[in-house]
Formats: sequence, structure tokens, C-alpha cells
Amino acid sequence: MRVMRCFPTLTHRVAVSPVGKAWDAAPRRLAALALAALLPLASACSTAPATGERIFTGGMSLQDGQQMGAEQHPKLLKQFGGAYDDAELQHYVSSVGTLLAQTSELPQIDWTFTVLNSPVVNAFALPGGYVYVSRGLIALAEDEAQLASVLAHEIGHVTARHSAQRYGSQQLAGVASVLSGALLGGPAGQATSALSQVALASYSREHEMQADTLGIRYLTRAGYDPEASAAFLAKLQAESELKAELAGNPDAANEFSLLQTHPRTVERVREAMARAETTRVADPMTAREVYLPKLDGLLYGHGPEQGYVRGQAFLHPELRLAFEVPDGYRMQNGQSSVKASGPDGLMVFAGAPKSAGRSPVSYLRDVWAKGTRLDALTRIEVNGMSGATALARARTDGGARTVRLAIVRYDSNTTYRFLFVPQDAGPPERLADVTLNSFRKLSATEAAALEPRRIRLYTVRAGDTQESLAQRLPYEDLPLRRFQVLNALEPGEELQPGRVVKLVQ
Repeated sequence: MRVMRCFPTLTHRVAVSPVGKAWDAAPRRLAALALAALLPLASACSTAPATGERIFTGGMSLQDGQQMGAEQHPKLLKQFGGAYDDAELQHYVSSVGTLLAQTSELPQIDWTFTVLNSPVVNAFALPGGYVYVSRGLIALAEDEAQLASVLAHEIGHVTARHSAQRYGSQQLAGVASVLSGALLGGPAGQATSALSQVALASYSREHEMQADTLGIRYLTRAGYDPEASAAFLAKLQAESELKAELAGNPDAANEFSLLQTHPRTVERVREAMARAETTRVADPMTAREVYLPKLDGLLYGHGPEQGYVRGQAFLHPELRLAFEVPDGYRMQNGQSSVKASGPDGLMVFAGAPKSAGRSPVSYLRDVWAKGTRLDALTRIEVNGMSGATALARARTDGGARTVRLAIVRYDSNTTYRFLFVPQDAGPPERLADVTLNSFRKLSATEAAALEPRRIRLYTVRAGDTQESLAQRLPYEDLPLRRFQVLNALEPGEELQPGRVVKLVQ
């Protein structure tokens, strides 16, 4: 294991011999200032409670980390849809997390565990003991031990003080940027700063592996089955492969992993399995019979605030709108846009910033596509709503394409944008025609009738099969594979009567 030393070279004399002309006075002063800035950082080291390593934290103490976490907590809740509105589930997850935290090297801090109202499978931690899991992850996990494995991993990030190390690295990157600007000139310094930001966007591979190891430690101390870590990571990989297949790109499963920049899920499964082989717990706990009842009625997929994809239709009960895409297209509902991809091309739907007093034609020409050459700029009417559309040339991964832009004025305060990108050189007319002509307002009655999907538990009976139960899911695409991933089932595995499985209704 590599142990980071805290600036060992800064105690040595630094000699610089410029070639040719002496430095200008200004760069010399900047360099001196940068070197002076390094000196207080040289002593900004501490010992990680979980590992005993001396780490560079840029002066961030445990108390500083707790304050930072407290400040960021409300901002993060807002970013991820808030806390999930289920006090019983929140209390349950907090109790599991607290049990694990008490086995860690930081039992004395105030740990906070929160279920986020997000369908995306996700988990992360802030300094100071703030740990988050999404309701999407809770739906995917098969038992309490698997949930505990995720919480234990995130606790490991906190006890190893990985966020503090990233903070220290950012401090170094900032000083390095000043040095580069002084020694190499402004552009080089700016490039170094930009590269540093990219490099520090996520935990390193070493940190992830370390958090996995610590997670196994806390799992075993709490009495959970340590193999739950490997089991959940295998399930996470299966879920990633399913998402990739649903998106029409089955070879890109790793792009749909929990965090793209983390080590590949398959590698983490192997590492976790190897550790579990040497870690034994007497009568290990999985608590599946406790865990699953907590999931009955759990919101699954997007809630009403994000809208629903139903087959070829997108319906948003709160915005009171709907539209459809042609057969053969698959829609993905994102945080700020809806995308559909299919045989003829791609569609992107999103809200438009307010632009008071502008007509749809003016908005399209002078705001959205300002500076772009437009062809066939035309006023349109879409089911009683005014709009505008035009063609433009754009560069794509497949080369230059003729794309269609469209604006629809929903009401005096709200405008929506459509972008249609063809698969080949021709304009995407079929995709645009079907989608635009179907765009409409939902009535209050229609909006009220739209319900989100939820997890429902079902006890297997004699004669039930994977295929028969998969038919109960409200999906036209890959219902069997969805059922298998949700319930950790292998293809062809026989269902035993009495087993409790998860359905979506």
C-alpha cells in the first residue's frame, strides 16, 4: 500500500537556474509567493483514523469536515430531489447505518444517513459523517446485508478521510497552477488548473479499493455476511448491463455503472470476493425477511415531478403535457431533458429559458440558434399552441447533419424546445412529424389519473415461473430481464413456492 508523505521534499533547498535572460521581476515575485503559499501546507497533515496513514488534508480537521458536511447537506438534498418522504424507511436505513458506524474508528461523530428521492442507483458520502443512498439503490438491493455493504463502503470513505485528501490535493493543484503561471506563463497555468479539476472529479481507484476493504471490516464487525458486498456489486453490474441494453448500447455497460469514474464493477466484485473468502462471521446475518417488507410500496422509477415514460409516450402530470415518439424508439427521462433514440435518429426535449415578449420565431432565430444559419424558418401551430421550426447544419459524431429545431409556446410563460438529429444525411422528418404532432396539454383529469410505479411484494406459488411473473411487470421491453435483475435471479432458475419476490406495479 502506498502511503502519501507530507511534502518531504519541501525541507530541502530548491534551486532554479534559468537559462538565458534572468526572469522578469513579476514572475519572480509570483514564484516566491507560490512557494511561500506551500510552506503552511507542508504541515497540514493528519492521521486517517481507519488506516493509520499520514495523509495530506490541506489543514482540514475532523471538525472542519463536519462543518463542511453540514453546510453542503441542504444543497445536496435540493440537487438530488430531496429526502424520500417515508419516515419509517428513513429510520430503518439510519438504524442500519448507525450500527455500522459504531463499529468504525469514528463512532463518536454525529452520523447522518439519508434516503434520497432519486430513482438512479447511487450512494455517496460527505465529510463529517453524512451518508446518502438513493431509493433506486434500495429497490435494487436484495437484503439488509447488501444495503449494509453499501453504507459500510461509504462509511469507509469518511473514516479514511478521502474527501479531506481530495481537498488537500485541490489545495496543491491551486498552488501548482500559480507556479505554472509564474514559471511557464498564463496559458500553461490555466491548463494545469483545468487538468487538475478533471483528475479530482472522483475518488481514485486506490480510495475505492480502500473503502471496499474498510466496508468488509465494518460488515463483519456488525455481524453481516461479508459476501453481501460481492453479491450487491454483481447485481449492480447486471443492472448496468440491463440499462445499457435498454439504451440500445449493450457493449457500454460500464457507462451505466454507479459511478463511471469508479473502478469497473467486475473488478470490484473479484476483489470483494477474495476478501470475503478470508473473512468469516459466525452465523452471518442477511436479514432478507426484515428488509423486503420495508420495500413494499416503495416509489420505483421517476416520480410525478419528473414525469413518466409509458411505452412510446412521455407524460408529465405536474407540467400537464404529453408527447409520443414513433415505434422503435426508446426514451430516457433525465434530470433536465428527455431523449429518444431509434432507427432514424435522436430526439431531445427540454424546457426553454424564459424570453419575455419574443415570438416563437424570434426566440428560435435570435436566442436559441443565434449566430446559426437557419433554413426553412416557419411558424407552426401544434394542437392549438403557437411555435416555430427550422433546419440547420450541425456537426455530430457521424459527421455533418441537417437537424431540425422546433419551439412550442405552451402558454405565455412557458416554452419547450425539440431537437431532432437524423441518423443519416437527410432531415429527420418522420421523427419530427410524429413527435411534434403528438405534443399536447393534459387535462386536469388526465394528470390526476397518472400514478407512479411502486415496488410490490409477491409470494411465489406453485406453478409460478420467471416468465409468468415477468408478464405482470408494466414494461414492453425486456420484462423478463428486468424481473431477473430486480430479484437476483439467474436465467432458468426455478422459483420455489414461498419465496418473496419484488414486482413493479
